[in-house]
Amino acid sequence: MKVPNLRTLIAEVIESFRMGMGALAAHKLRSALTLLGVLIGVFSIIVVMTAMRVLKANIESQLSRMGSQTFMIRKMPIVLFDSPEGGFEKFRRRQNITVAQVRRLQDRTTLPASIGMETSLWSGQLETRYAKTAPNVSVQGETAGSFPARSWNIAEGRPLMDIDVDDSRDVCVLGNKVAQTLFPHSSPLGERLKIDGINYTIIGVIEARGGSVGGDQDNFVVVPITTGMNRYGRWSRSVNVLVSARTADTLDATVEEVSGALRAIRKVRPEDANDFDIVSNDSLISQFNNFTRAVRIGVACVSCIALLAAGIGIMNIMLVSVTERTREIGIRRAIGAKKRNIMAQFILEAVVLCEIGGLVGVGLGILGGNVLALALKLPPAIPVDWVIIGLMICSLVGIVFGTYPAFKAANLDPIESLRYE
Repeated sequence: MKVPNLRTLIAEVIESFRMGMGALAAHKLRSALTLLGVLIGVFSIIVVMTAMRVLKANIESQLSRMGSQTFMIRKMPIVLFDSPEGGFEKFRRRQNITVAQVRRLQDRTTLPASIGMETSLWSGQLETRYAKTAPNVSVQGETAGSFPARSWNIAEGRPLMDIDVDDSRDVCVLGNKVAQTLFPHSSPLGERLKIDGINYTIIGVIEARGGSVGGDQDNFVVVPITTGMNRYGRWSRSVNVLVSARTADTLDATVEEVSGALRAIRKVRPEDANDFDIVSNDSLISQFNNFTRAVRIGVACVSCIALLAAGIGIMNIMLVSVTERTREIGIRRAIGAKKRNIMAQFILEAVVLCEIGGLVGVGLGILGGNVLALALKLPPAIPVDWVIIGLMICSLVGIVFGTYPAFKAANLDPIESLRYE
């Protein structure tokens, strides 16, 4: 048996591809309806994965601004799922983290580069003698240690200092958007700002940071945490602790030291779990991945069902095509076409049909997923790995479901095929 050389095989494949494309072009409506199932299956998984990548990129961007060697200690988890062990009520019953506890923590630890405190105080409309803001500006109580932990760089003026917190001064630092809204043509430094009816002196402006899923990251005002808690109450309010390690290499040791010291301060028994949550970049990304895992699995199942249905449809259409082109197959066999040529033609037809549907589905999926990025003013994302996986699955569907019709076409009797009307 003579084995064809590589050049002959390439020529045969190209010729089979051309004939397959010609057959698809001759039945445009049937081909379009057949690839619709593949399109839907690929679209559903690409649109979800693109949206997930947009959200994940945004979360990682925000986390990078908190610093790779910074972690937070909170009374409540950031992401809370109900559980048989008590769920929300279990966390709500924890004792608050107080300013006094954090100050004792600062005295008992040596590894942290800085320890800051923060808490949400109020949200509403701010005003000066020149202008007013929208009624959605958040007011945060902070300390000096919050600025390096949050990677807040000062564009103008100065940040909060320990003396501002110790003396409960009526001073504030503006987020960039608030500064632009209230003082578009002049410096805000030294001006008076009214927050919930109380006047504060502006001492600084934070550099712009842009938008995020939760809203504009520049639409806030910072006041000393002691000033805010004196005004808005401290007894029912828990503070968040921002801890910066000196280097990324000492992060784990810093977490260990701070956690142990805080357990001792809060009188947690050795056999009991922490009555606070430690949040870091890795833990937040892990929680996000866990939260979206069920969504990804569900979408993958729906896509597999759609692709299975599309594959069955492709097999059905290819069998119809074999029947319609029986005489053509007989003529090709009579003038010297080999079985492998016939099989290659029909398999390539099925693969091309799937790939066209896959490419359209990928394009629509990327556009659909990035609608979220456009709406939230986030950078677009393209899940390249899932695009490659999607197109490989399309090729696999074409090969699997196109093989039987191709085998049937290749094994038709040439003489009977020539007699077929």
